[in-house]
Amino acid sequence: MEKIEHIGIAVKDIVSAGKLYEKLLDTVIYKIENVDSECVKTAFLQSGPNKIELLEATANDSPITRFIEKRGEGIHHIAFDVEDIEAEMQRLKQEGFVFLSDKPKPGADNKLVCFIHPKSTNGVLIELCQTRKDMPM
Repeated sequence: MEKIEHIGIAVKDIVSAGKLYEKLLDTVIYKIENVDSECVKTAFLQSGPNKIELLEATANDSPITRFIEKRGEGIHHIAFDVEDIEAEMQRLKQEGFVFLSDKPKPGADNKLVCFIHPKSTNGVLIELCQTRKDMPM
């Protein structure tokens, strides 16, 4: 794994949370997009080399809705940048980690993504991210 790519934070209202994090980090949201496959709206902020992803549910049965109902707003996942997501998935599977999907899928911010089940990582949801080479930035 190359580096921490971003920290994902589940929020009820991406507009008000966005304003709060813009003030906190003294920066602006540089991208907002929907990820329909995950029923989520995302907003990204950059502070120096660090990125924060705000996540708002777009459906009542989305993973973010369930997360907030169970735990409240807060840190949802930590994402790591990888060079070759499929090779990293194979390596981690051989190490005994369990994934939430068999293959990576398109995610926000021009990434291919996959998630490691929190039961494999002491309760922390881990996302692997690879920049998509088939799409312009």
